[in-house]
Amino acid sequence: MPEPSTTPTHAPHGPLPTGGQVRPITRWGTPVMHRAQATVTEFDEALTRLAADMVATMYAADGVGLAACQIGEDVAMFVFDCPDDEGEHTVGVVCNPMITLPEGRERRLDAGEEGCLSFPGSFVECPRPDWAAVDGVGLDGNPVHFEGSGLLARCLQHETDHTLGTVFGDRLSTKARKRLQKQHDKAADDYPLDWPAQA
Repeated sequence: MPEPSTTPTHAPHGPLPTGGQVRPITRWGTPVMHRAQATVTEFDEALTRLAADMVATMYAADGVGLAACQIGEDVAMFVFDCPDDEGEHTVGVVCNPMITLPEGRERRLDAGEEGCLSFPGSFVECPRPDWAAVDGVGLDGNPVHFEGSGLLARCLQHETDHTLGTVFGDRLSTKARKRLQKQHDKAADDYPLDWPAQA
């Protein structure tokens, strides 16, 4: 998910891994983007290196979240550094995420704009619940829990969707998706296929 991020202030399960390599971002239409990702069962150095590459790529692309499939890896994991509606940044790594959303009277939709680093240069309104919680496991295999409102809620939903093979365009009307495509095509020259690795 795109949006510039700043200094993180809240890391309940530790800091994000560092030292990764920036990789090209995989685009919509690539098969790995449209299928449920493989469950993480091995919590080893290779997983940590992958997460570090994801973090480096997310920051290079000015994103607030990135799933493993977005750098071509069939792994149910995402990383994020995202502010909530009060501007407080939360950072984290979630493997095998499970989303919890409000129901009944507690469910309120935020019709804010949304974009995706795998379909860069375009944003449209995409209604989503204004609060979300995600449970999963961290890089050490221990349970992690994140929750929040505002952009953080949108980010947790967006990135969990990626691990299930859903892109946010799947949630749009035909008309909204055409607007998104038009913006994307107009901005295509700014995002070559090796973006952001070439920066």
